[in-house]
Amino acid sequence: MSDLPFDGAISSYFQDSAPASIRKAIEDGKKKDILSPSYPYDRWMDKGTYEDELKDLQRELVRMLTDVRETGKRIVVVFEGRDAAGKGGTIKRFRENLNPRAARVVALSKPTEREAGQWYFQRYIDHLPTQGEIVLFDRSWYNRGVVEKVFGFCTDAQREKFFHQLPEFEDMIVSEGIQLFKIWLNVGRAEQLRRFLARESDPLKQWKLSSIDVKGLSLWDEYSTAINETMKRSHSETAPWTVIRSDDKYRARLNAIRSVLSQIDYAGKSEKRLGKIDDKIVDGPEFFLTGDEDE
Repeated sequence: MSDLPFDGAISSYFQDSAPASIRKAIEDGKKKDILSPSYPYDRWMDKGTYEDELKDLQRELVRMLTDVRETGKRIVVVFEGRDAAGKGGTIKRFRENLNPRAARVVALSKPTEREAGQWYFQRYIDHLPTQGEIVLFDRSWYNRGVVEKVFGFCTDAQREKFFHQLPEFEDMIVSEGIQLFKIWLNVGRAEQLRRFLARESDPLKQWKLSSIDVKGLSLWDEYSTAINETMKRSHSETAPWTVIRSDDKYRARLNAIRSVLSQIDYAGKSEKRLGKIDDKIVDGPEFFLTGDEDE
């Protein structure tokens, strides 16, 4: 019996089942090397530069939230992406210097029996912001488009109804005056597996792993198909997706914050501190498959 979570299933997958090119990339790569050959940088950005830019951006986030509270703006940011794409770490950097009374994180667990019998969107509506509030969704209603499809947690008819109702649902959010931002963090296959292996061996991070993570290791292509369809059917002028390649967590975090702040008007906004979005790793859904199928 292994002391590792799920009896070392992730290590076993790496040793016995991972594509040879993925295994080689992980074995040959150093800690801060980028494993995806199509990623536009070879290594993570310098930590000192990252910390300086993050400090500036977090100052802007504080200014933005002050304005939100004073003006009564309502903001929703949806964070989606494959497991280990960096959603939690990015959300942490968004929120760590913000007043928790006005900046909430929503990370819903499996639906209760009662919630499962409700209209699909109902439990998410309960968490939408009031005046002067920001809500950050760590996964969202898009579970139905991707995870539930891949693992058979919903029927095809239920998923089709989701896609049918989705545009009107998001249009209603926006027409109500809530600013809605949708961010997809896109991680390459080798980097995802490397992060899973790191979590498996770190007692302080093992809690992040789930049976879904383990089962999903062999379902990369199924995930890709579901994600691609979801992107095509949910990207709209009213509620567009911003796709950020997150193989480098530093660049991903900075550009996620920039992508949101750049679209919000707030008092005291500093374009100098905000900086420029890196269009080498940030784009729309057409960016999705770039580098995502590295094997």
